[in-house]
Amino acid sequence: MGMKSKIALGAVAGIVVIGVASANSGDAEGGSGDRGTTASAEQRSGGTTPDSGADAKPAGDKGTEKASQAERFKAFVQENGTPQEKEALSHVTKVQGADEQNDILDAADVYTDFTGGIMGEGTGPAKLVASAFADWKQSDNGLVTVYDADGEIIGNGSF
Repeated sequence: MGMKSKIALGAVAGIVVIGVASANSGDAEGGSGDRGTTASAEQRSGGTTPDSGADAKPAGDKGTEKASQAERFKAFVQENGTPQEKEALSHVTKVQGADEQNDILDAADVYTDFTGGIMGEGTGPAKLVASAFADWKQSDNGLVTVYDADGEIIGNGSF
């Protein structure tokens, strides 16, 4: 019984030491990450914004950036697209990856509110969306993928 107690005590002490070491390393990483976020926010805002406001701004910037890709795509189609493309684009909810191009392997995602996956109502309009995207963005090796409301692929095309 004395031997079992020593083993159990040793195991508990080992777990405590590992827990403390993990907590300390997490604090060090979190602290440096917080300082980096604060420094980045201060650079963007001129150093006058409190941390809570700085945290809110980057999230808003990201949301606006994603929406702006969709809005720019829709605006292009409204100006240059066919009536069928304009109708198909009214179902676009989000565009990702349109701004990150390197002409090596460009991939963009267009999300819609169509339902039913590959056999649903959006398969035909997805081809129109992909075609309109190819008119909007050009790449030597680009692939645009169109998704339905559930995140299922309903079409794709080169751009």
